Amino acid sequence: MEDLRRIWEHVGPYEWAAGQDWMCEDLIIHGGTAGPLTFVGTHLSVAEHQARTVRNFLDLRSLAPELRIIPTLQGGSVPEYHACAELYESYGVNLRREPVVGLGSVCRLQSTRQGAEIVTAMAARGYRLHGFGFKTLGLERVGHLLASADSMAWSTHARNRPPMPGHPHKNCANCIDYALNWRTRMLAKLPTWHQPTLERRTAA
Repeated sequence: MEDLRRIWEHVGPYEWAAGQDWMCEDLIIHGGTAGPLTFVGTHLSVAEHQARTVRNFLDLRSLAPELRIIPTLQGGSVPEYHACAELYESYGVNLRREPVVGLGSVCRLQSTRQGAEIVTAMAARGYRLHGFGFKTLGLERVGHLLASADSMAWSTHARNRPPMPGHPHKNCANCIDYALNWRTRMLAKLPTWHQPTLERRTAA
């Protein structure tokens, strides 16, 4: 929380920040490998991951209500996301009144039928959704159901290329100009009615 206060005071007001949530992907729960990365797994249940996600949000909101920390939904299937939403509601959190609700554990599902069903189901509950880790394929499919989305794809792309003309850094992996150019190109690929807000001032 001290980091968020420092950002607010020294960088400028942000729209919102996402607290720690507990992802529910099989890789995170059961362990395994993804490319060069190895995960030992938490070996906890989806319900426990959801409970810890909700408790963390409640603690942060209680300790620092002024810091604009958003709730995040977690799960692995439509019924599990509904269960997570209802867990928030059971603690008196009206997700329909939140400026945005994070949608976690969908980055690997975003362009699949299962991912689309999850996004559609949560949007139908009346939530303004933020899609974590949404790339072009996912936005093409369900971008119109999101209030905003983010992705680090632009940074990965820039890290493996020379910097933009006139830029003195080694690469543009942390460059706002490269990020905005990427955003412009990506939005141009999407039908207007499929474009989310794509918030630019977030902290996680």
